[in-house]
Formats: sequence, C-alpha cells, structure tokens
Amino acid sequence: MASNSCLIIVSLIGVLLFTIISNVASSNDVVVSTICPKTSNPPFCSSVLKSAGTTDLKGLAVYTLNLVHTNARKSLTLAKSLATTTTNPQLKQRYSSCAESYDEAVGDIENAQKDLALGDFNAVNIVTSGAMTEIDDCQDKFAQPPKDTSLLLKNGIGSKNHVQQQGSKNTTPTAPKPI
Repeated sequence: MASNSCLIIVSLIGVLLFTIISNVASSNDVVVSTICPKTSNPPFCSSVLKSAGTTDLKGLAVYTLNLVHTNARKSLTLAKSLATTTTNPQLKQRYSSCAESYDEAVGDIENAQKDLALGDFNAVNIVTSGAMTEIDDCQDKFAQPPKDTSLLLKNGIGSKNHVQQQGSKNTTPTAPKPI
C-alpha cells in the first residue's frame, strides 16, 4: 500500500500525546530523537517536527493536527473530484466511498483540535484513532484492481516533499494546490 502522509501524521499525534503526558522531551533534537523512532516513518516524522518551528510539545501537536487537517481536506476535495470525473464505475464507487471516509476523518481531526485546546489528551487520542481508521479504510478499497493512478493514495497534494520544502520556516502549514 502506498505511503499516505495523512495517516503517518495522524499516527504521530498519538506519539506526541504520550510524550506530552510523560513530559519527556524539551529541545527539538530531544523531541525528534524521542518521538520519531516510535513512528512508522521516522525520516518523515523528523521533517514534520523540524518544520514546526517549535519544541513545545503541545505546539507540535497543534502543528501536526493543523497539517493533517489541511492534507485530509485536500484529499477529500480530490476524492470528490475523482468520484465525479472518473468513467470507471468501480473507481467511481471507491472514490465516493473515500470522500465519505475523508469527510469523517476531517470531522474527527476538527474534534481533536477542539479537544487538544481543552487539554483533553485522551479524547484527542480517541478521535485521531478514528481518523486513522477512516483514512486506512480508503486505502484498503484500492487493494484490488482496477488500480488507482491518481494522487489520492499517495496524498501527493500534501506530501512529505511539501513539508520538507517548508524547512525551518515558521509558518502555518499549508498544502500545495491540487494537480
């Protein structure tokens, strides 16, 4: 299955929450060396955390939630567009289903943002797990032919290349325009 930056970023939030609760890290190097090895894609994790421009753990959680929200909204838009433009009936159904999954994931992420602002880390963990499930459900729909040739499964519109381009800029995360 293709690597999906939304899924990776959402999983990063769980590790961040554990670190916040454990109060383990203090500097950016410590944060990266403590958190990233526990993720499914440590190099991507490192580039995301370094691009956040903060070492504050709650700030990192806010940053990653904002980033995954942007990516999930872009994926939702792409899935809706693909569902209306594809001529293959199987792909049309899969894209429509993915649009529903991403719509639910976006709602979960928005709830996680609210919960984080309230300091309810357990609720953040629960709703981000839901978002991960929704994103994973979309990916699972493409395990059988016909093959998806769009950017949806690769999440190219919010990929790690964009995060790396952000570099050390201290900006609000944004995603490039859809292709």
